[in-house]
Amino acid sequence: MYRGEIGMTDVSRLERIRAEERAYHDECYARNELFAPGSWLQKPVATVMNLLPRLDRRSSLQMLDLGCGVGRNTIPMAQYIQKQGKSGQVAAVDLLESAINGLGRYAQQYEVASSIRPVLSDIESYKFEPHSFDLIVAVSTLEHLRSIPILKHKLNEMAAGTKPGGIVCIVMSSNIQEKRVATGESLDPMFEINLNTEALIQMLDDAFTGWTLLDRQVKALQFKIERRGEPVWLGSDCLTYVVQNPDL
Repeated sequence: MYRGEIGMTDVSRLERIRAEERAYHDECYARNELFAPGSWLQKPVATVMNLLPRLDRRSSLQMLDLGCGVGRNTIPMAQYIQKQGKSGQVAAVDLLESAINGLGRYAQQYEVASSIRPVLSDIESYKFEPHSFDLIVAVSTLEHLRSIPILKHKLNEMAAGTKPGGIVCIVMSSNIQEKRVATGESLDPMFEINLNTEALIQMLDDAFTGWTLLDRQVKALQFKIERRGEPVWLGSDCLTYVVQNPDL
């Protein structure tokens, strides 16, 4: 049995998790400016940025940022499209109004609004068209899907929605633990899905069977957050998983 599978039908727990995440992100977006030092918003994910030159031969780029937030990766992805003189857009999906509103503001500030298509939606409801995207990015968001069966379904949709030769980049937490800073007491992690790392890797390998593995690495992380005003240690394995759809 996967950790995280039990209790996903518990509506009250699901609501509590999503309320915690909404409060955390709303506060983060209000307090921190995009690309300013001092938070995880200060720069895009290096792995995502390093993938963009692999798409240079394409005259048009259609990219997707799932769980885009206020544009940590979306803005640089759109800047890349414009800098390279390509047509195309970044579809940017997030369920939080604060995120989509912030993205709109930063898109105007960085003069890339024409290259971004904001979508206010949860990932579970977002519909993939077959062979639509040259690059799909999902950073720290798939662990917030409602259940493991939905995760499996979305991974299959992501695979089907990628163009021949296109790339999927997933950064996802596993083996998640939360503990009170004051006492070391273990808490129920506020994540809908909490797989062990080996099970997560196997699930991804199954979803992208036959694809070319470009990168797979696991890094242990721990940092301090707040839950309802109380300091909490959040620890996890951070899995980076990048695959390329073989040319048809």
